[in-house]
Amino acid sequence: MENIVSYGLGLLAIALVLSGFVTVQQGFIAVVTMFGKYRRIMRPGLNFKIPFLERVMRRVSIQNRSVELEFQAVTMDQANVYFKAMLLYSVQNAEEETIKKVAFKFVSDKDLMQALVRTIEGNIRSFVATKRQAEILGLRREIVEYVKSEVDHSLEEWGYHLQDLQINDITFDQAIMDSMSRVVASHNMKAAAENEGQALLITKTRAAEAEGNAIKIAAEAERQAAQLRGQGVALFRQEVAKGMSEAAEQLKQANLDTNVILFSMWTEAIKNFAEAGKGNTIFLDGSPEGMQTTMKRIMAMMQMQQHNDK
Repeated sequence: MENIVSYGLGLLAIALVLSGFVTVQQGFIAVVTMFGKYRRIMRPGLNFKIPFLERVMRRVSIQNRSVELEFQAVTMDQANVYFKAMLLYSVQNAEEETIKKVAFKFVSDKDLMQALVRTIEGNIRSFVATKRQAEILGLRREIVEYVKSEVDHSLEEWGYHLQDLQINDITFDQAIMDSMSRVVASHNMKAAAENEGQALLITKTRAAEAEGNAIKIAAEAERQAAQLRGQGVALFRQEVAKGMSEAAEQLKQANLDTNVILFSMWTEAIKNFAEAGKGNTIFLDGSPEGMQTTMKRIMAMMQMQQHNDK
């Protein structure tokens, strides 16, 4: 009988010892109390507590946690704004004092979540109330930065840290959305009209510049052509005068009358008119006085050329 009692006591002692072993999963920290008062924490792995005296009151997760938010705010100009956001938060660190805050600040995780969500919503509402409806869509980053700066202090008192706040969607009442669409459409039409006007102006300017350059090029070409034509005529006249001077000099050396040259030029001119006239009628003064006048002019031209050659 005594052996049976001893065996039973031994089993009881082993059961008591084994009941004192506690396993804490990775990512969690266990909070231990004794007679309802905080005693210590247990970190991940195999731990031991005093049977019947110590109790694991709570297991605190030190992993990141997220929650989705949907709420409404009102702008300065009384427009309703609807937000959809994602909140990412976690325990500030794994230090003992931080774990104590997390374990005893709130009765349960539900109470923590309610306080956290209401704090975030309240800060966003207070920020939106200072802005106009037209500004809100471009202020996502400013809203997030404002909320972080306002909320971080409160969360530190609770032992938590706000990792990130992502505003996924911002919408307005349907009437406001329709008016915003019309405003955007009108701005796009205005921009398109301005772009078309600028394109047309550039096209016309380029065309005018091209036309001006073409006129300049044509004028320069005409000037050069006229200059070359003038030089050709001058050279032609110079060569004619030179040939006539040489012919006159040869006639003088042969004791012949130089008027023979003039008469020959006169007859050659008449012959050329007849051959190249193409049926046109050319009137010449064939009287002795007219011929004499023409010869005087030619002789004066020849004398002038001889003077220039000297």
